[in-house]
Amino acid sequence: MSEEQILNKAAVTGVIASGGVGAVSTPASQLGPVGTAKPSDGGGILNAEQSAQFIEYIFEQQVLARDGRRVTMRGNTAELEKLNVGERVIRAAAQADATYTNAGVTFTKVEITTKKVRLDWEVSSEALEDNIEGAGLEDHLVRTMTRAFANDLEDLAINGTGSGTNTFLNILEGFYVKEQTGNDAGGAFGTDVEDLQAIVLAMPRKYRASRAAMKFYASSETVADIINGLGSSGNLPSERIVERVIDGVAPQTLGAPIQYRVLGIPLVEVPLMPAGFVSLTFPENRIWGFQRDVTVHREFQPKKDTIEYTTFLRFGAQIEETDAVAFAKS
Repeated sequence: MSEEQILNKAAVTGVIASGGVGAVSTPASQLGPVGTAKPSDGGGILNAEQSAQFIEYIFEQQVLARDGRRVTMRGNTAELEKLNVGERVIRAAAQADATYTNAGVTFTKVEITTKKVRLDWEVSSEALEDNIEGAGLEDHLVRTMTRAFANDLEDLAINGTGSGTNTFLNILEGFYVKEQTGNDAGGAFGTDVEDLQAIVLAMPRKYRASRAAMKFYASSETVADIINGLGSSGNLPSERIVERVIDGVAPQTLGAPIQYRVLGIPLVEVPLMPAGFVSLTFPENRIWGFQRDVTVHREFQPKKDTIEYTTFLRFGAQIEETDAVAFAKS
């Protein structure tokens, strides 16, 4: 069945069969007239390509996720292979001597489990008929709610507790909790050069050898405190300490996460991170897991004269190597 046939069938049944949200395509154009929607659409699982497009749009709306490692999963749980070669693997080589010791390579697995999340919203038929945008309002609402969906996913991935009474944060355990099992720099974090250097020194030596590949991550408030603190230290002019870069290069690339460079290491501003917390790690150390099956439903409720939307997605967050994380908090 061609893509056009799939979309035509979706319009008749009232199911969004396209992952077209935002820049991908125009979602509302694929929905069909309100009158053609059935009270129950029976569900709509996007195919692999459509799911990938939907997830790609979500990633485009996030900050930390765009700087991490994305894994598309075929099931609720996935095991990812990782290896460790240890330290100091080379040995002296003597002439005409066949004595050797093989370097040990350890293979382990990191498990990531997804949690099912949902987004529900509705719009009345009168709102669609009476607004100045006309039929375009439905498309505008889809874009707006998908952006909110992406924002909440990043909030959950960062600040999720996995337990407690907060029904949103207890869905899963986020990076903030997971990273605190890493290497604590010790002491209350301030904004001095010594505080940032302490985080670097808290990182095991084998990772410090790849210092150029690491990044600091902090909230907007914390980044502002760091910049103000370094700029007023009087040790060096602020422009010698902090250099603004965008996605590692200049000039600015529209939409990229805002980054600075502190002590030669990029500092990424993540608005949804808790204030007073700074972590240092490799971007690919954070794993964002998405199950491939994404379901998007659209239903017309005749008794309420409204159109209801429901989106289901399975999502998980994991740290590949907690030993490769150093942090400090105030």
